[in-house]
Amino acid sequence: MATTSDRPVVTDSGIAVKPVYRAEDAGQAQPDPGTYPFTRGVYPTMYRGRLWTMRQYAGFASARESNERYRYLLEKGQTGLSVAFDLPTQLGLDSDDPRAEGEVGKVGVAIDSLRDMQILFADIPLDKVTTSMTINAPASVLLLLYELVAEGQGVSSDQIGGTIQNDILKEYAARGTYIFPPRQSMRLITDTFAYCQQHIPRWNTISISGYHIREAGATAVQEIAFTLADGVAYVDAAIKAGLDVDEFAPRLSFFFVANPNFLEEVAKFRAARRIWATIMKDRFGAKKAQSQMLRFHTQTSGASLTAQQPLNNVIRTTIEALAAVLGGTQSLHTNGFDEALSLPTQQAATLALRTQQIIGFESGVADTPDPLAGSYVVEALTDELERQARALMEQIDAMGGAVDAVERGWIQEQIADSAYSYQKHVETGERIVVGVNRFTDEEVSNVPIFKPDENVTREQTEGLAKLRAERDSAAVDAALEKLRQAANGTENLLPFMREALRHYATVGEVCGVLRQVWGEYRPEVRL
Repeated sequence: MATTSDRPVVTDSGIAVKPVYRAEDAGQAQPDPGTYPFTRGVYPTMYRGRLWTMRQYAGFASARESNERYRYLLEKGQTGLSVAFDLPTQLGLDSDDPRAEGEVGKVGVAIDSLRDMQILFADIPLDKVTTSMTINAPASVLLLLYELVAEGQGVSSDQIGGTIQNDILKEYAARGTYIFPPRQSMRLITDTFAYCQQHIPRWNTISISGYHIREAGATAVQEIAFTLADGVAYVDAAIKAGLDVDEFAPRLSFFFVANPNFLEEVAKFRAARRIWATIMKDRFGAKKAQSQMLRFHTQTSGASLTAQQPLNNVIRTTIEALAAVLGGTQSLHTNGFDEALSLPTQQAATLALRTQQIIGFESGVADTPDPLAGSYVVEALTDELERQARALMEQIDAMGGAVDAVERGWIQEQIADSAYSYQKHVETGERIVVGVNRFTDEEVSNVPIFKPDENVTREQTEGLAKLRAERDSAAVDAALEKLRQAANGTENLLPFMREALRHYATVGEVCGVLRQVWGEYRPEVRL
């Protein structure tokens, strides 16, 4: 929020903040937590029964190195895993693909085949932890690899739980790790819904993500509106594919960012829950309470972290984590203070986890659901965020929905305009960023930098050569040909993909078949 008296004080979304809020600003009292429309939380007792899942996002270099970090974090009290994949894996490319050069293991772990996935989860019992995987275009491929690893551990697919992001629409709008054209990608998503409904019933089949939309420059209002509009598109597609809303909707989940603008962020989560509940009930006729609930994971804002005075990021992350908890998140990742400089060191990752634990066990904010309910300003902001987000969603509906809005480039343009406005305000000093444009110093940070093993490309390339020499090539070729035929038809693709992966077909080979059949998405250049 702005702090000078010569201009209006506004939130990050431009909502004017009154000097004083009174009872008449607070709107109508909301029903208790755990009851429709879930403004105050999706469960009646929220964290009194069980704290949110503390799920630290991690992954780098090889599966072996990432496995070591996962086991370390679990030993330190982390309660769920969250996997970061490298860029080639996110784009469905093998580590020895020429297009992967320079990117193997850099921003996440390199996964080329079932063999890598087995190493990644070695000595981690998959019936005892839940795992979130930040993967989109090839999400179904990585989910099937996870299922096969569990099977190898003797864990049946109905015992495993977790989430795949699987949200391709926000990739076109804000992030860029897409492979296939939008409508073919939507088929893959609805195939995943149907497969999991039958085979992996505890799995959250999609994590509809506002995180990347906001990190790309969107406002809080846009984060709500664009994320929920994407959610509407997925529900619509699944129903058109013949799925029953009350069968698949309980496994939908969401993913939001927590920014430093504390009160607006708390209100944002409350408003999003209320909008989604009414959409699912009134628009789609969902009858189960679980189908109407907006359950979500939160990550503190990477874009808010600064390379200048990096220890300031500890405070930023704490404020953001507290907003997520007071907003009713179901799981949470807290960023390391050094992530504007590198992947987090072990020390930074541990401190980030301790931040969550101190909030959960020492602060007292988890002792009662929605403790800011009734706050005049929080209730007023909740109502205003809802009003503005609904208006934006109506614009998207008028275009034909989120898929059409993405294909037109309209959502991308809205985000770009907001990002430009934000940066302009930072550069003019209208928006204060401590240590960047105010309260700066000349000292150079001596924060340790984490450096992954530089030999990962060679290790992955050699591993792929060995894999291809040892596997049953005829079985792989036959399975990939059956996948090709299915992609040209209408059958659910996941059983065909699973069969190929079971025979050690690589991620790149499976995605390569779909590339050949469907082509690759190339966005229209707009001048």
